[in-house]
Amino acid sequence: MGRALLFALSLICLPALAVELKPFSASYTADWKQLPVSGSAERSLQALDDGLWQLSFEASMLVASVTEQSTLRIDKEVFLPHTYLYERNGLGKGKKIEHDFDWQAKQVIGSDRGKPVRLPLNRGLLDKSTYQLALQYDVAAGTQSMSYQVVDGDEVETYDFRVLGEEVVRTKAGLIDAIKVERVRDPTQSSRKTILWFAKDWDYLLVRLHQVETDGKEYQIMLKEGTVNGKTVAGRQD
Repeated sequence: MGRALLFALSLICLPALAVELKPFSASYTADWKQLPVSGSAERSLQALDDGLWQLSFEASMLVASVTEQSTLRIDKEVFLPHTYLYERNGLGKGKKIEHDFDWQAKQVIGSDRGKPVRLPLNRGLLDKSTYQLALQYDVAAGTQSMSYQVVDGDEVETYDFRVLGEEVVRTKAGLIDAIKVERVRDPTQSSRKTILWFAKDWDYLLVRLHQVETDGKEYQIMLKEGTVNGKTVAGRQD
């Protein structure tokens, strides 16, 4: 479940349009196909002091909970992460990852499940939460294929995505026109599948995520309600 919740979202092919972050908040239903109960998830972006932004994600179900939080800033259209925290409880062993992005020393320093992490830091390197914002803005700019360098635990991995087209998503907020995006993986390396939908008329807010794990288990979050820059998300009605 933990990996499924990471939009996984996480990104830097940079948007062709100027990046102007807008605060948002969204709540989702969270369904794990193999479990008889539903959970909930919350995702938000808010401005902090000194040009920093905080991106937060929380999800909980009967047997597990996940918290993910990043702080970041924008510099000349580049996303610069500052801190990253991930915690998972339940579903077996807990997991905690912390990263600090020291741009003066050009190092990522932190820990992954108690083991120290130290990696070189260059512009364009993202954490597993901030890349989701970069993906959102690349999709808004009309980019069809994206690739990002992401700090994943104690190493740097490449996350690739491609746009599949447009699709209407039926949510509790109404019918929403969305751009459908797929995480591209080497099928010889992983059978996991991740599909994301971003709302065209709502600053490309994430409205749905569907994940199939390597063992065949399926996970989905679907928008219940949200606000973008102070406006309530409202889709079309049947």
